[in-house]
Amino acid sequence: MISTSERPTGQRVLFRQAVVMGGSIAGLMAARVLSGHAEQVLIVERDDLAALDQPDERLAAGPVEPRPGVPQGSQVHALLPSGLNQLERWFPGFIDAALAAGAVNPPPTTNRFYLDGKLRADPPSGPAAQAGLISSRPFLEALIRHRVLSIPNVTAIQGRADGLVLDGARVVGVKNRDAEIPADFVVDATGRSSRLGDWLDGHGFPKPPMQRMGIKLNYATALFSRPADAEVWTCISIANPGPGKVARIGGFTPIEGDRWTVLVSGYDGDRPGRDHGEFRQRCVDDFPPEFGEVATTREQVSDVITYHQADSRRRDFHKLSHFPARLVAAGDAVASFNPVYGQGMTSATLHASALSEYLRGDPDLNRPARSYFADVKVVVDAAWQVSTMADLALPHVDGPYPRGYRALKLASGLIFKASMRDQRVNQRLGQVTTMLAHPSALAEPRFLLRALAAGARG
Repeated sequence: MISTSERPTGQRVLFRQAVVMGGSIAGLMAARVLSGHAEQVLIVERDDLAALDQPDERLAAGPVEPRPGVPQGSQVHALLPSGLNQLERWFPGFIDAALAAGAVNPPPTTNRFYLDGKLRADPPSGPAAQAGLISSRPFLEALIRHRVLSIPNVTAIQGRADGLVLDGARVVGVKNRDAEIPADFVVDATGRSSRLGDWLDGHGFPKPPMQRMGIKLNYATALFSRPADAEVWTCISIANPGPGKVARIGGFTPIEGDRWTVLVSGYDGDRPGRDHGEFRQRCVDDFPPEFGEVATTREQVSDVITYHQADSRRRDFHKLSHFPARLVAAGDAVASFNPVYGQGMTSATLHASALSEYLRGDPDLNRPARSYFADVKVVVDAAWQVSTMADLALPHVDGPYPRGYRALKLASGLIFKASMRDQRVNQRLGQVTTMLAHPSALAEPRFLLRALAAGARG
């Protein structure tokens, strides 16, 4: 199972050199997996990873700045429980080390979850309710990067992959400016702007079909000082669209350095700006009182950073009938979702688990990695269904609609309402939204009957 937390076994060397294009979390996790299957693993990353690599003790000494290649790095990020399980699987002791370096595990009683302005007494399991590991994205990435680059057979160079080198129907190298890097296996982890489709087309292979859902998400984040005796550490607010209502999601989470990361968001023409006064006013006017209290009584210790994402997208590599051998894609190069649901980093860790399953399964390396892409499809389908079902409720989003959308929408609404009244329904829903379980778990007949009964009691 790709979601297993058991330590990997049965690793054997399959390659002389494997190359990972991109050194973000997806690329770093792929390199960690490949380190057990290649004599040498080379990460090609346009940012200087050596300059950004810091041991844990230095991370604890001061804030980690976002790197240039991750424009959204300053925004709120959530590592869902499934992703945390994978980090502990591949880096034993990761959780304790992260907490020692400054990551936060908020007490359960300090978390609050608002839905349409009403405080839920029993919120679903997730980043707003489940004890776990909370930090900034740069901090978490630095922890992973230091561990990966400490592996003796993993190295990184600064550069930009410009294409693939093929010998017939298999990849044998990566183009890096004017040079060619030999490779027995290649992972594309270059993110949502990946040019892999164009490279494939240039070699006579079809591009993967791409699905897009226009979400027109706008959000802004600022950092505030956090006192040690704060009553509320984490607060999530979701306002659904409806007559006279504007869809907005906001949240603040505790991060390293005794700080809060505060996020406010809007869709379409509702665009938070970079003005400090406007940011504070949005916290006061558009979100529960906890937001206004943080924004108006605590010191703001950063600029307001804005981010816009036009769409969610997925590249369906599993649909290709013709694809080079010894090549896979991972992370946002496969699919990127509405980031307010916090699925990106966790999906990247599960893609790494899928890569491990493939390489430990005695693969035929002269054929396309179809079993890998089949496993990745499971991860993508799960995240895509959860995020896009919510996005399709937004008035400015006009599809694409999945088959059976009306029935899915009715069932989703029923389950969500039942989760407010039934703890077992609530727990199952939390497992799905935090990627500990596949959405198919919500379609089991016994579960649906229980949800229907809970709704009827209401």
